[in-house]
Amino acid sequence: WLYGNQGCAVGVAGSNMSLVVPEKFQHILRVMNTNIDGNQKVMFGFTAIKGVGRRYANLICKKADVDMTKRAGQLSDDEVERVMTIIQNPLQYKVPKWFLNRQKDIKDGKYSQVLSNNLDNKLREDLERLKKIRAHRGLRHYWGSVFIMVYLSQYVSVDV
Repeated sequence: WLYGNQGCAVGVAGSNMSLVVPEKFQHILRVMNTNIDGNQKVMFGFTAIKGVGRRYANLICKKADVDMTKRAGQLSDDEVERVMTIIQNPLQYKVPKWFLNRQKDIKDGKYSQVLSNNLDNKLREDLERLKKIRAHRGLRHYWGSVFIMVYLSQYVSVDV
């Protein structure tokens, strides 16, 4: 036996010590079509969902009364459900409008938090709208692939 910092007895590597894993520990959580690593802390685990950053995940965990010191795999089904309902309906749980990632949507004028696949769809729709109205930003996106091909064709010769 060895003695640790506080004078507690600590077993040597060859003794009968084992890592204590809770009975309901999930190594991978499947939430909103995203795999979340169960070994990460709760807040950082939820950042794996596209559209959820560290600050938003922190706010959501506080609103759902989830212990921030827990690992994501230690969350009960009830806690995961609470977090998911708050993530999907943030305005009902008094999350400020300025905290959301989709403010004054161009089509309906609503404030919302766009997540996972919807985030990709909204970005594509916005770029298509910018291209359609011939805005500078839209034109730059349109020219991006064309200019790259013209630029590369000057330096690369292709023998047919």
